[in-house]
Amino acid sequence: MSINIDPNSQYFMNGAMAADKSRESILEDKLQSKPTTDEELMEVCKSFEAYLLEQVMKGMEKTIPTEDRKNPYLEHFGDMLYQEYAKSATENQELGLAQMLYESMKRNGSDI
Repeated sequence: MSINIDPNSQYFMNGAMAADKSRESILEDKLQSKPTTDEELMEVCKSFEAYLLEQVMKGMEKTIPTEDRKNPYLEHFGDMLYQEYAKSATENQELGLAQMLYESMKRNGSDI
């Protein structure tokens, strides 16, 4: 049994783009609303770091020369892979951007 996935499927492309836009608007809402506790502020900072890392990874992927045949699974599920990489790096504090952002916001007068 073989399953063929059309890499040009508008269903998958539109769904991925819509998911990215909704995640972007959720993050924007979190950043605009004032977090009330230190934990909420740290979660917003982690969300921002994960989103930033994901966008960097997607940008880096565009610089990789592609061959004539692309892996259809990676094309459809690559975004989820980048999300998980970014989430893992943020949770393990590998980059530390969330912590620096948190400390800066606390120091510069965040009313928490």
